[in-house]
Amino acid sequence: MPISNKTNNTADNTSYHHGDLRQSLLLAAVQMIDDAGVESLSMRKLADAVNVSRTALYHHFDGKQALLSAIAEEGFVRQRQILQAAILDAEGLAAKELLQRYISAYINFAVQHPAYYGLMFGSQIWKTAEADDQLTTVAKRAFKNYVDTIASWQQLGIVANHSEPLRFAQVTWGTLHGLSRLMIDGIYIEQLPQQEVIDTVVAMFTID
Repeated sequence: MPISNKTNNTADNTSYHHGDLRQSLLLAAVQMIDDAGVESLSMRKLADAVNVSRTALYHHFDGKQALLSAIAEEGFVRQRQILQAAILDAEGLAAKELLQRYISAYINFAVQHPAYYGLMFGSQIWKTAEADDQLTTVAKRAFKNYVDTIASWQQLGIVANHSEPLRFAQVTWGTLHGLSRLMIDGIYIEQLPQQEVIDTVVAMFTID
C-alpha cells in the first residue's frame, strides 16, 4: 500500500527514539547522495524515504544546509576513528608500514564513503560559507590533529623534517586529498593500482 505524505503535526506511525531518528535521517541522506548526488537530496524526499513527517525532520535539521553540515560533521568523526584505528598498534612498526596503513586508511575512507567525503571538503558547504559553528570546529580540529601527527612523526624520524609541520601537513594532505578525489571520480582506478600510488606517497613523505 502506498505511503501517504504526512503534512500535519500528528505523530508519525513509525516509532523512533530521538537519537535513532536523527541517525536514520543521516544514513538515508547519505544513501541518497551516494545513489544520485547531492542535488538529488531534498527534505521532502528524505522525509518520505524514512517515512516520517516533515515536521519530525525539521525538528532535527532546520533545512538542507543544516543537514549537509551534519553529514559532513559525522564524516569527520568517522574518518578520525578509522585513521586512529589504522595506527592504534603502531608501536614497533617500521616507518614505511605505519605510513602505508595511515595513507591506505585515508584513501579507502574517501573512496568507500564518497558522500561523506564530498561534503567534508566540498564546495556545497565551504564555498558558500554555509558551515555551522560546530562543523567548523570539528573540521579545524581534524586538520590540527593531522598537523600534530605530522609533528610527532617528524620528531620520531618517521617522515622528513625539511619543513615545519604546518607546511608539511598542508602539502601532504593536499596530496592525499587530490589522490582521493581522483579515485572517487574514477580517473585513477583503471590506470594505476592503488598500492603503487600509496607506495609512491610513502616515498614522498619520507624523502630526505
